[in-house]
Amino acid sequence: MDSGARRKPSGAAVLRPELTDAIVEITLDELAEKGFGRMSMEAVARRAGVGKSALYRRWPSKQELAVDAMSRLSVPLAEAPDTGSLRGDVRAVLEATLSWLDDPRLGRILTDLVAEARRNETLARALAAAVGEPRRARGEVVLDRAIARGELPAGVDREIALDLFAAPLFWHLGVRLLPVTPEYLDRLTDVLTAALTAGRTGP
Repeated sequence: MDSGARRKPSGAAVLRPELTDAIVEITLDELAEKGFGRMSMEAVARRAGVGKSALYRRWPSKQELAVDAMSRLSVPLAEAPDTGSLRGDVRAVLEATLSWLDDPRLGRILTDLVAEARRNETLARALAAAVGEPRRARGEVVLDRAIARGELPAGVDREIALDLFAAPLFWHLGVRLLPVTPEYLDRLTDVLTAALTAGRTGP
């Protein structure tokens, strides 16, 4: 048997998942501590104890590294369970959004990246594709469930509905710098549910 047939091609890179995960965590730390503008591939590699080539084999640029790190952590946090009712689902979405926005590390990173994206159109598009749109797609599942249950009309304004899931919490936490209490979440859930179902006809 030709043992060479089982040998990996010379120079082939094996990307170890555990190293990738460690680099992602370090990247998030760097983004939280320094911001996107001051973060560098060199600093991430040094902190991870690897050469820069280990980073560039996975991410061609600092922007792709930062966006991928945000996506890996942010998108799973948008999942909302099926509670059986629109109000329950809205509350679950708000709780999931709060866990995203209220995270000490993610909160700092998001604020910084939003500001940076206003000056950097390429970064803005990348964040929308990797973070914003996948999170909104998970929000659409909530709307689809409510439509199937007859709680929302098929023609509900999805853009506005999806904005409502995140905007009040972002404003309350990120702009007003106020804590979100369970009572606030209850009131917000009631207001959003009423807003979404306003004008609905039927039983």
